Amino acid sequence: MAAQARLKDVVATYAPTAPKLAAWMEENLPQAFTVFAFPREHQRRRRTSTPLERVNRELKRRTRVAGRFPNETALLRLVSAPLAETSGEWKTGKIYLGMETTSQPSV
Repeated sequence: MAAQARLKDVVATYAPTAPKLAAWMEENLPQAFTVFAFPREHQRRRRTSTPLERVNRELKRRTRVAGRFPNETALLRLVSAPLAETSGEWKTGKIYLGMETTSQPSV
């Protein structure tokens, strides 16, 4: 895979001057290569975290209003409602990544 070969080159470049960085890259960056297992047309959308960032902003907005929570259960009650709603929207709404292939015959 070209990404793995490029990673080896970059690690070799930084190993003499920044050994901790090189070791970190060698250990952690291969996890990011899983995006290449998806079909090419899906890779662009998989490498962005925009939908997740939107969910995190909504949770932050809701928890900021409440400020403090009397216990963990109260916090879970507050954040689980928008998460359940988002989950439902993701399941039934616009298809973000259609994993079905168009080359398969319809039954």
